[in-house]
Amino acid sequence: MTMGQTSSSSVDMNSKEAKYIGEMIHDHCVVVFSKQYCPYCKMAKDVFNDLQAKYEVVELDQRDDGAQLQNILSHMTGARTVPRVFVRGKCIGGGTETKSLQKSGKLEPMLRECGAL
Repeated sequence: MTMGQTSSSSVDMNSKEAKYIGEMIHDHCVVVFSKQYCPYCKMAKDVFNDLQAKYEVVELDQRDDGAQLQNILSHMTGARTVPRVFVRGKCIGGGTETKSLQKSGKLEPMLRECGAL
């Protein structure tokens, strides 16, 4: 392995970063792990804004521990890309999946169930 790379086996699911992610997705109906410059992140946030839903955003590119958080999210969800969108503690995917759930009418009931709408 070269410098800068991480393997999924080096992810500490008991770290303070992993606990932070766990608390965020437990305590909030909707959490978007995002990067400010990412168009797919904007797509996901636009869906929630259009629905006037309550949601929390964690901007990974604005945090000193953003790389660690992204490694943990990758380990948890099987995908390294952002956004990683959680509804009721479950990862629903990224921007494209969030938009698809909205278009299909499946997202709003999920949001109502946990009080985000």
